[in-house]
Amino acid sequence: MADQWMIKGVEYGNCNCDYGCPCQFTAPTTHGKCEAIVCGRIDEGHFNDTTLEGLKWAMVVAWPGEIAEGNGRQQVIIDDSADAAQREALKTILHGGSTAPGGTHFFVYNSTMSEVLETLYAPVDVEIDIAARKASLNVSGVVQSTGVPIINPHSGDEHLAEIHLPNGFEYTVAHIGSGTTKATGAIQLDLSDSYGQFNELHMNQDGVIR
Repeated sequence: MADQWMIKGVEYGNCNCDYGCPCQFTAPTTHGKCEAIVCGRIDEGHFNDTTLEGLKWAMVVAWPGEIAEGNGRQQVIIDDSADAAQREALKTILHGGSTAPGGTHFFVYNSTMSEVLETLYAPVDVEIDIAARKASLNVSGVVQSTGVPIINPHSGDEHLAEIHLPNGFEYTVAHIGSGTTKATGAIQLDLSDSYGQFNELHMNQDGVIR
């Protein structure tokens, strides 16, 4: 029998594009290349009979050009509280395994990689508040990121914006903010006040659950 899995939780991402991220509209990246972190917390989930509830994870990715052109580098980080079965299950999902082709962003990302670095198991501190457009990620010695609301420079108020993708392979609705990231591990990134994304993550082996 094919693997059956489901995850439901929250996700935060920060890439080097301007607010809005052209990739969300199938347009070329802002700077001609993509550099990003993505992280999340699983509130409900399983991989076959293995529970994934409560697990936290992060991913650092970089492409020298457009994502579709490939030649990317990827490293997944899984919280070291996961036991052996959970580590293997979540590693499979985050690398796009046991997934319908093109069904999730994890599958799409992995399909464009020239180098998939060894998965790290370390304490992953993730806090995500979608409605508030706030998030933090800390993996000591590897990556730190902070997500905050976009502030309207004219009024000083928080700027509220959403992206709705009814057929998206990552989310249906994402709340947009600002992110700042410093990655100092095998893949190094230095992002400041660029595209921040806050969304529910709900999917299974066939894709996003709506």
